[in-house]
Amino acid sequence: MPHLYLVDGSGYIFRAYHRLPPLTNKHGEPVGAVYGYTTMLWKLADEVHAADGPTHMAVILDKSSKTFRNDLYDQYKAHRPPPPEDLVPQFPMIRDATRAFSLPCIETEGLEADDIIACYSRAALAQGWEVTIVSSDKDLMQLIEPGLDMYDTMNNRRLGAEHVAEKFHGITPAQLGDVLALMGDSVDNVPGVPGVGPKTAAKLILEHGTLEAVLGAAAGMKAGKLRDNLIEHADMARLSKELVTLKCDVALPEPLEDLELKGIPDAPLRAFLEHHGFRSLLAKLSAVADAPVPAPKSVPTEQDPPCDHDGYETVVDEAALDSWIAAARHQGWIAIDTETTGIDATRAELVGVSMALQPNKACYIPLAHGGSGLFAETPVQLDRDVALAKLKPLFEDPAVLKIGHNLKYDMIVLGRLGLSVAPHDDTILMSFDLDAGLHGHSMDELAATHLSHSCIAFKDVVGVGKSQRSFNEVDLDAATRYAAEDADVTLRLWRRFKPRLVAESATRVYEMVDRPLAPVIAQMEMHGIKVDREKLAALSTDFAYRIGALEVEIHALAGGAFTIGSPKQLGDVLFERMGIKGGRKGKSGVYSTDVTELERIAADKDSPGKEIAAKVLDWRQLSKLKSTYTDALQAQINPATGRVHTSYSLTGAQTGRLSSTDPNLQNIPIRTEIGRQIRDAFVAEPGNVLLAADYSQIELRLAAHMAHVPALKQAFSEGADIHSLTAMELFGEVNRDTRGRAKTINFAILYGISRWGLAGRLDVTADEAQAMIDRYFERFPGIRNYIAATTEFVRETGYTATLFGRKTHFPRIKSKVQHERQGAERAAINAPIQGTSADIIKRAMVRMGPALEAAGLGHVRMLLQVHDELVFELPEGDVAAAKPIIEHVMATAAGPAIVLSVPLGIEIGTGLSWGAAH
Repeated sequence: MPHLYLVDGSGYIFRAYHRLPPLTNKHGEPVGAVYGYTTMLWKLADEVHAADGPTHMAVILDKSSKTFRNDLYDQYKAHRPPPPEDLVPQFPMIRDATRAFSLPCIETEGLEADDIIACYSRAALAQGWEVTIVSSDKDLMQLIEPGLDMYDTMNNRRLGAEHVAEKFHGITPAQLGDVLALMGDSVDNVPGVPGVGPKTAAKLILEHGTLEAVLGAAAGMKAGKLRDNLIEHADMARLSKELVTLKCDVALPEPLEDLELKGIPDAPLRAFLEHHGFRSLLAKLSAVADAPVPAPKSVPTEQDPPCDHDGYETVVDEAALDSWIAAARHQGWIAIDTETTGIDATRAELVGVSMALQPNKACYIPLAHGGSGLFAETPVQLDRDVALAKLKPLFEDPAVLKIGHNLKYDMIVLGRLGLSVAPHDDTILMSFDLDAGLHGHSMDELAATHLSHSCIAFKDVVGVGKSQRSFNEVDLDAATRYAAEDADVTLRLWRRFKPRLVAESATRVYEMVDRPLAPVIAQMEMHGIKVDREKLAALSTDFAYRIGALEVEIHALAGGAFTIGSPKQLGDVLFERMGIKGGRKGKSGVYSTDVTELERIAADKDSPGKEIAAKVLDWRQLSKLKSTYTDALQAQINPATGRVHTSYSLTGAQTGRLSSTDPNLQNIPIRTEIGRQIRDAFVAEPGNVLLAADYSQIELRLAAHMAHVPALKQAFSEGADIHSLTAMELFGEVNRDTRGRAKTINFAILYGISRWGLAGRLDVTADEAQAMIDRYFERFPGIRNYIAATTEFVRETGYTATLFGRKTHFPRIKSKVQHERQGAERAAINAPIQGTSADIIKRAMVRMGPALEAAGLGHVRMLLQVHDELVFELPEGDVAAAKPIIEHVMATAAGPAIVLSVPLGIEIGTGLSWGAAH
């Protein structure tokens, strides 16, 4: 018997969009929803064929947001927000994806997808076909009858009349339209009857039979709000019935026979996947896994089986744990992951450990499960100390490679319990060194991108809101499925990434820079740094007073009080009340009051808003510093250590620089008095001092080397003032003004600044700025050649590379949108220089510990890395011995892999606080 599958494509699209993080293809186009939709459609094709082999299939889409229902009721769906901006350009690509599977993609002007599905359902049933609607939409449940069911792919279940009865309190599908008309729908803005919810609506329909019968009986009902509402809103209930009733008497856009499934032809689907660079799907399509694949290249690997969550093992006795440890030692590698009570590795408690040996051969070792209530039961599980005593030799065994994803976190959690993890591989670092700039590197995103797998969501395991539990309260079956999947997915990713490192020349940066850095960063985070709580409290009080004073001044200048932190109110004050010219509104109709706009107003000496804009900028800076540092740092002091432990991300910045959070130390102002005051609150323990070692103008030095600029190389070799040299070359004289301008130009040029950008920084005309840029390139032609060569290279290859081979991809480099393309070009110009600088300081960090240890100074602790600076804590008496070692390690960090033609200058200072060390 023919069996027709009708896919609610609109529902698929939005599920796909919200399922995956934003992704872009090699053309710089957003394709997150396209990728998710393609994966889901393919999965559906595989599943339904295995189940009962549908003979006919079509994907049904909404043609537009306006339908005949809007003519009936102009408020229908009026409250629905427009689709996200990055989803709109994906709609045509999703239609292309559907056709690439050789599936009909059906949409009709004036009808919703639900109506088209209803028309095809009725026509197929009339011919004796079976019908399955792939959706869980409640409106479509009206169509359920013998011969027609629904398939909920999200929960992998079939929905029939019994599901409708369970969901709607005993209602049949034929009665559902009347129930929906009474209860209304806030999402679609179907009015219904006020005060009537699903339970009441079902009760009324079960009692009276139909909507009209309910409305006819209303006058005789017991006096009350329900009776009054049914009488008063009877017409709205009838209108609602028209709105929820599916239209099924329209001619079919395509004949039923044309929906026949004929298999998935290789050529159109392959062309579609190649165009967008969906590598894992290409591998799935090709039986030999050697299909043409766009850059970055993918090394063919055997196809892994789907994750078998039911096959994962829960290890609760010593014999089973011994067996897993023995298998890991025999094999020589194992993927590991930890489950804890929180995301702060320096405070979280270990709950369990998961391990994987092969795809689907994974386990979870619960160690601290059990509720916190008085009567909560503790499940059978291994004693934590016993288990860790057995795992410690394995995790520290030099003959067994430990594989993790963001292994730094696990190193800290286990390190606090006395376990080291070595040797190791880290899939988050592998992904970053292979594909920086192409996508994010979270496990969920990588699983979707490379494995076509959707990981179990953490919130689905622990819950959300008031019902959220700690992971140690999760039952062992659910915990095992989630935790063992993490280890399993990590292993699968490692099997794909490891061979790509060699094939794509990423081995050097991974092995010489990033991989060895993870344990170093873990130690730094565990050390933390002491902060002076009293000093922070005093600063908070001072900032609060200054913020209050600024508010009074701002309100006086504005002619009245308003909320300074509200962009809308501030915009209205500046551009409406004060009449400042040049205001620009965004799509929401609110004036822009971002920092660029305020700086423009403050720099305009003829503007009536000059003074207020400057004060608002001061107010914003003080408010941010107060909330982010002087207030937050006090709360971030770890009660167990009395220190603040920032968290570093090795993959947070596209060019390879480290980034930090909780607190973010990168954003403390560098050259302001306020920034120094905040740094003064970071202090050494009694008897110790802080030592700050800073690379001096490292990016300019690297530019001189990489762009082959003889004049700059000579200046750095002779220790000359590079900004004075540039001032003399550009302006013919050196004074405070010309040196300041030269300094701005030196750095701005390396960031690919435009004539307008430089004009804004120097407060000159665009033509004057262009003349300075032209003179700069005349004096230093190597810089001009470097910029041209880098731009040409990135346009050709899609990426830039540092001296150590770190690639940064720029998928928008050929974007048709001008500002996107120009932004990518500017970032690409600086990426090789900034990335090389990051590689060098990372190499210095990796070498620092062994060098200090060899000198008998192993107790000197490296605490922080901020921009081009390293901060240490050491006894005051060891400063003289430690300084030359630290300076030597930093100065020689590039070699022997890279021999620089300029020296790396290091500036070192010491003091009782971080501020004093500068």
